[in-house]
Parts: sequence; structure tokens; C-alpha cells
Amino acid sequence: MAIGFPSAAQGAAPAGSGRRFPRSCSNANKLATWSTSRLAAQTLAVATEEDDVSSVTHEVSIGIGGVILFGSVAPFDFGSQLATLELRAPRGVKPLVMTDEEGGLVQRMANLVGRIPAPRTMGATMTPAQIEALATQVGRRMLAAGVTMDLAPVLDVDGGVGPNDRDPDGTRSFSANVAVAARDGLAFAAGLEHAGVIAVVKHFPGLGGVSQNTDVGPATTIAWGRLEKTGLVPFVDAINSGFGAVMVANASIPGLTAQPASLSSVVETSLLRGRLHFRGLIVTDSLTAGAIAATGLTLPQAAVAALRAGADLLLYQASGGSIDATTNGVVHGIVEAVAGGELSKSQLVAAVSYVLAAKKVGLCTRA
Repeated sequence: MAIGFPSAAQGAAPAGSGRRFPRSCSNANKLATWSTSRLAAQTLAVATEEDDVSSVTHEVSIGIGGVILFGSVAPFDFGSQLATLELRAPRGVKPLVMTDEEGGLVQRMANLVGRIPAPRTMGATMTPAQIEALATQVGRRMLAAGVTMDLAPVLDVDGGVGPNDRDPDGTRSFSANVAVAARDGLAFAAGLEHAGVIAVVKHFPGLGGVSQNTDVGPATTIAWGRLEKTGLVPFVDAINSGFGAVMVANASIPGLTAQPASLSSVVETSLLRGRLHFRGLIVTDSLTAGAIAATGLTLPQAAVAALRAGADLLLYQASGGSIDATTNGVVHGIVEAVAGGELSKSQLVAAVSYVLAAKKVGLCTRA
């Protein structure tokens, strides 16, 4: 069973806390008092290497929403390093600590959590109960190391030979069969959440059969008429099952949107929030990917476009020596967009509300 997504409005103090807050208190009205720059930082998730977490100390100190960990071998004192980093978070609002622990070719901390078969192998050789049990075990080990969110599972319906520059999925997909991809992918997600790790299903609305890998350059999915009946199905099942975080792809969708989905209000607001009634966290795929660069937008401009489209948490990468400058530039770009009327502050507050809800942070219980 999936863990339900918490409400963004949390006005009551926990039972037995001895604290009293006005009935009108909520995350939303608390956030209205935050500076625009602090709100902007909370919508960002920056990547760093897992053996160099101190490189994002500045980001955590200004209240960034998340940290993405890359690499293949995690330090054995990973947990203590992350705990030290999190002490820098303003008023104890810690960042989401996330990584891609999918299995097969995509594992960041196998030395700490154990080897996981490729999703395609799991789909072909394991029952949903076995997949869920394995993911629960992995999730417990991730959480013990300080990782709170897994950018997995891949719910794309794909039978290609990737992952490679043409096919981003390949063996990262549980199956080319829609029903199997949905069933086994959601079993993996359920296992993670039973362990207390937030599962992020990806890449909405489905990258199976995409024209090329969006990390490399612009790409299109299969036509919306087909995608709606195939690749979208596992995501609809995930939403209906109560999973609370979705990563949106950087590909455009013929017949639905000519923009990358991560920058499209048709995808994020009309489809996800509107038609599918999704009330969880909307996460972008990396805004520094080739498909986004090909639009001609700078990273700050892409960040503003994603927020306007309805995204809540924006992923990006920067080289080690430029992480701070890149982050400062994105925050400045969002602040300028709000000041200039290009992005409403209420929309920024709404995005941060979803980020805090994913973290289960109630601001009314804090000083």
C-alpha cells in the first residue's frame, strides 16, 4: 500500500507537544512571510557527488529544497556527513536527500544497500511481492544512510536495448508490457515507501519509444494518441494508488505539447493537476539536460518557466567549482521574475507548500 501524501496545510501542533497555534495557522500563511529568495531556494534541488557533499554547504545554508547524490560508491561515513551538512539548514527545514537507486546499471550506493537487479530483470524473474520486499530492504538501508528520497522507479514502458544516447530507458524499464511495467514498478515504489523513503515515479507521461535521450538533446515521445493508452497508464495507476511524487520528462509530446513536458503547463497543470487530480510533488527532470539547453533558455529562465508551468521542485547540475554561483544565479532569476510580474509569488508559495508537504514539515510547529 502506498503512503498517502500529506496535506500542505498543517495548522495544529502535534498531540502532546504542549504548543498552541492559531487555528488559522498553515504552511501557506507562514510561507507568505518568507522572503522571495528563501522561497526560491526551497524549490531547487542541486546535484553533487556523494563523496563531496560539503560542496553544497552554501546551498543547504540558504535553504535549498533538495540535494541529489551522484556517484557509484558511497563513503562508509555517509550518514554522519549528511547529518553534519543538514545542521546548516535554516530553522531545521532539512533538504530532501535524493539519489537514483533503480537497480542494474543505475545504482549510486550499492556498497551500502546491496546490488539490485535491473528493473527489466526484476520484471521478468520476480513476483511483485518479491520486488516489494527487495525495495523495502533497500529503502531501509538508504534511510539509515540519510537518504530520504529515491528518484525511482522508472515506470516507462520500454523494450529497447538502452540505456544509451538514443534510448534512455532500456533495462531501466520493468517491461515493454504496460500491465507488467505498472504492476512491478508500483511494487518497487511501495517497498521504498514502506521503508520510509519517498519514491519518485518517472518519467511522466512516459518515455518509452522516445526519439532520443533528453540528456543529449531535444526529443519527442510517441504521439499522444498512443501514449495516452500505453505509457501514461502506469502513472495513472501510481496516482490512483496514492503515490505522492512524480518526475516529469524533458521530452515534448506530439499532439499534446511542443515544449519539453517539464516546462509545459499543459502537462503539469492541465494534465497532472487538472485531469489526473494529482496533489503530490511535481519534480522536473534535470533542467541542465540537453533537451532544455536546446530551447535556448538559460538555467534561471528554464527554472522560471518550470515554476510557471506548475512544477514544484527543480533539478539541475553544476560543475563542482560553480555550484554556488549557479545556485545563486537561479535564485536571483526567480526573485527577478517575481519582482517583474513574470511569476506570481502565490505560485512560488504553492510550489514550496508541496515541497514542505513531501518533507512532512509543518511550519506552525516551529519557531
